[in-house]
Amino acid sequence: QVQLVESGGGLAQAGGSLRLSCAASGRTFSRYHMGWFRQAPGKEREFVTGISWIGGSTRYADSVKGRFTISRTNAKNTLYLQMNSLKPEDTAVYYCAASEVVGTTAPRRDYEYRYWGQGTQVTVSS
Repeated sequence: QVQLVESGGGLAQAGGSLRLSCAASGRTFSRYHMGWFRQAPGKEREFVTGISWIGGSTRYADSVKGRFTISRTNAKNTLYLQMNSLKPEDTAVYYCAASEVVGTTAPRRDYEYRYWGQGTQVTVSS
C-alpha cells in the first residue's frame, strides 16, 4: 500500500495563491494515478483534479480549470497542486488520493481511489 501526507494548506486572501504537496511512501508512487479532492463543510467530497501515473494526462473540474495546476515528480514521490486566483468557494479540506485503476487517465470518482491522505485545510478569505 501507499501512505499519503498532504501539506501546504493554510489561509489565503481571495486572488492569492497556495501550493499543496502530497508526499507518498510505501509502494512505487509512479504506479498510481493521483488525484486531489476537496470537501467543504456540509458538502460532499468532490473531484478537483487528477494526473495519470506517468504525468502525461491531466483533468480538472470546471470550477478550477485555468486556476489550478496539478503536477507530480515521481523521482521525489510527490504530488503538487498549485492554486492561483483563489476564491472563497475554494475553502475546503483538500485530500490527495492514489488510484490503481487501469487506464491512461486519472479517474474522477472517489470510489476509484484506494489510498487517501488525512487532508489539509485551505481557507480563502474575501
